[in-house]
Amino acid sequence: MARKLNRRQVLGGMGAAGTVSIAGCLDALSGNGGSSGSGDIEPRLGILQPESGQLGSLGTPIADGAELPATQIENNTDLTIDVGREDTETRPEVGVSQAQTLVDSGYPAITGAASSAVTINIAEDILIPNEVVGISPASTSPDITDMNGDYLLRTCPSDAWQGDAMAEIAVNDQGASTIATLYLNNDYGQGLNEEFVAGCEDRGAEILGEVSFDSSNTSFTSQLENSAGTDPDMLMLVGYPEAGQVILREFYENYDNEMPILVPDGLIDQSLPDDVSNPMENVIGTAPGADGQGIEDFTSLYESEYDNAPGVFNAQAYDASAVLILATLYGGEVDGPTISQNIREVANPDGEEVGPGNLADAVEMAQNGDAINYQGASGPVDFLENGNPSAVTYEIGSYSADGYSVERSVTYEA
Repeated sequence: MARKLNRRQVLGGMGAAGTVSIAGCLDALSGNGGSSGSGDIEPRLGILQPESGQLGSLGTPIADGAELPATQIENNTDLTIDVGREDTETRPEVGVSQAQTLVDSGYPAITGAASSAVTINIAEDILIPNEVVGISPASTSPDITDMNGDYLLRTCPSDAWQGDAMAEIAVNDQGASTIATLYLNNDYGQGLNEEFVAGCEDRGAEILGEVSFDSSNTSFTSQLENSAGTDPDMLMLVGYPEAGQVILREFYENYDNEMPILVPDGLIDQSLPDDVSNPMENVIGTAPGADGQGIEDFTSLYESEYDNAPGVFNAQAYDASAVLILATLYGGEVDGPTISQNIREVANPDGEEVGPGNLADAVEMAQNGDAINYQGASGPVDFLENGNPSAVTYEIGSYSADGYSVERSVTYEA
């Protein structure tokens, strides 16, 4: 069952909006359109993330980030946000079922999902047919790019960019001339592997093997033999933490610890060295970064609310939810098509810049129909026609016994 938001205390003093009256019934809600906004509606936000399964360790912090704007708004304004939060279990069939639950419960906008395979399935089966707006903060498959820019958007970038960034690291930064890949056999793993391999070959490197694996496997010795066992200069590994820790344990038991391993966002997890019982000092990572104008305010809010530093895709989740709430208020109707029409009105230039630090003021401006330009924690949050972000920063880091640390970044623009 979808649930109402549990109010928590978050960092106060981030601005205040005027009082509003809350309409009682979704079917009775109406507004004046994007040009004038509406102050008499109760936004409804669905959150659909993997809080268990292969991405469980990453999914709950992402869901927390997605819920934070609603908590922040409720604690700093008189507005009520109706939030429904569901668990995909990192499984497409469960994601579709839970998305249907949210739609049946009257949620016209959803922050989700995380796994690309889950997002693609819920978009095809639920979001697009029902005209419900979904913004994924973490689904990076290139296959999402041309699906539907009206009802499926994302605050994270396509792996068409990340694959190229990883190839640049492997070939030009690390000097690898021979490379093997080991990747999860789903939309995320396949798409990223294809982009990475193409980028490496364009840079003159030889691919010794491309090996896929199923996350349900209990051992990956044969897959490692066909990838790491070919003695490449570098192994590129795509997966999620649950299977990734098994693969890495078996790697360290059977192969040279000095062989560099390159991993993407799905395997950026602070607890991984402890889970693997190895400092993983040979592992380099890449992940979409968060360097927007609002990153300091978001980080302070997140740490105050959850007593932890935000992790990968947490800022992207916050931005997705904030934009959906503002688009609802600006459009004046709790209705998928209206929200879709107003996403770019509140997120893209032009308008007065707003963000995590003055979200309460942004709420009041959206209710009044004032022109706003949301500048997020993860970045500018400007959406292209296909729903992709217009720019992204990738953070490059490495593992040690203390966890994962970012060392530098690179920016891509469309």
